Amino acid sequence: MPAPTKGARLGGSAAHEKAMLAGLATALFEHGAIKTTETKAKRLQPVAERLITIAKKDDLAARRRVMRSVLDKSVVHELFTEIAPKFAERPGGYTRITKIGPRKGDNAPMALIELVDEPYSAKESVVKEAEGAAKQSAKADDAAKADEAPETTEAAAEEKTED
Repeated sequence: MPAPTKGARLGGSAAHEKAMLAGLATALFEHGAIKTTETKAKRLQPVAERLITIAKKDDLAARRRVMRSVLDKSVVHELFTEIAPKFAERPGGYTRITKIGPRKGDNAPMALIELVDEPYSAKESVVKEAEGAAKQSAKADDAAKADEAPETTEAAAEEKTED
């Protein structure tokens, strides 16, 4: 008996879910962004990111692995020649999910899943981490100074009353 997938299966059987995710991944690579339900977007994100990671290897075996999911040869060609080289330096996080309003009719929560466009720089991420750490340490220093200030005034007040 096969092990069940993590989370709810979309649309019934495992084969149907696999086919649906393959179609959604094809549309995502073809158009760059698609609008779908939040659940489908959350299930599509790891599939699409895995396909991009495979495409970054850019060899025959990688093309064959991607062709198992994405059946449109023109989309596979676009994935290997345009999309994967754009993410060559990025270690992951190729897609973004943005929640949008509910769908008219059945009120299903909708989301926009898109390929990330801004260029990735490892130096920028290190600088951002350093700035964040500096801000946190500055806040901690300010909090420590604020805690010390009342104690010194109380101690000074006690000394004055003792004299």
